[in-house]
Amino acid sequence: MSKKGRVLVAMSGGIDSTVAAMMLHEQGYEVIGITMKTWDYANSGGSKKETGCCSLDSINDARTVAVNMGFPHFIIDIRDEFGNFVIDNFIDEYMAGRTPNPCVLCNTHIKWSALIRRADALDCEFIATGHYAKIKEQNGRRFITKGKDNRKDQSYVLWGLDQHCLSRSNFPLGNYTKPEIRQMAADWGHLELAKKAESFEICFVPDDDYHGFLKRNVDGLEAKVNGGNFLDTKGNILGTHKGYPFYTIGQRKGLGIALGEPMYVTEIIAPSNTVVLGKVEDLFRNGMKVGKYNLMKYDKIPESMELTTQIRYNDPGTLSLVKTIGDEIDVSFLANVKGVAPGQSAVFYEGDDIVGGGIIQSSSIK
Repeated sequence: MSKKGRVLVAMSGGIDSTVAAMMLHEQGYEVIGITMKTWDYANSGGSKKETGCCSLDSINDARTVAVNMGFPHFIIDIRDEFGNFVIDNFIDEYMAGRTPNPCVLCNTHIKWSALIRRADALDCEFIATGHYAKIKEQNGRRFITKGKDNRKDQSYVLWGLDQHCLSRSNFPLGNYTKPEIRQMAADWGHLELAKKAESFEICFVPDDDYHGFLKRNVDGLEAKVNGGNFLDTKGNILGTHKGYPFYTIGQRKGLGIALGEPMYVTEIIAPSNTVVLGKVEDLFRNGMKVGKYNLMKYDKIPESMELTTQIRYNDPGTLSLVKTIGDEIDVSFLANVKGVAPGQSAVFYEGDDIVGGGIIQSSSIK
């Protein structure tokens, strides 16, 4: 075994994870590559050509790099693990009137646990991925901190990793920018990889049509939810809609109703199949409740902390007073925030460091 140790690298076939593997190999680690098949495009029912992390082309790309670099590569099938948990949760959240973030859930509950199990079986001390983030240690606790590239930082999607996962994880790209990673790929002779486009769709919704996905996977959905009421913020009926699962907080386009002025989805009430519409100012909130949380930098939040709260990927964040009440985190924004969506992730930062994160349960004007 290498003096630096043996590391299991998750390789999707994309540029980031591939360069991460090549970097660790060059640094003297004993690298083992692994590609996880989480979804079968043939069963998606969508119209888009098979691309992305689960496609045959991506799997072959990952294997080719491993063979050329001279380290082992394995493919593991975790479709059952993935589908039963991530996809069921995705459907359940939309049917509850919330907006899920399946990538966060997959990282936290599926990919890392699958990687660590295989790392143990292969006697690997570490696992590594191509995320743009870094890990720090302070006072005996490990936590995620933002990567060097502010435009590419992926710390937000990693808030759910616990201390054991963090102790085993390595993020080789954290100190680099995306252009630097593309240049590395080119310098190593991988020109096609350096130019490879990124995929932003949810892997099991490759055509980016979540409406179609729900219709295909929830029996009789359209008949159950079609014809619910659009209400204004005072409770007046404005018209009927196609079904509450097909709308998200903050949505303006595609409402299917003309009201003479821009209107936005401000609330979704699943039990009554109701979608509330309002003006842009009706989207702002100054508080929210966050549940199912995980703490990183500290083992508990003091009575109250002033932190920057990020409510979506690429959100610049808002200063907030944060405190724990029972099994929830109570958040008071110091400036009103637009489009707080239950089901999405809230991540709390102290500077660039993640204090913790959780799932938005509700929002309010206090």
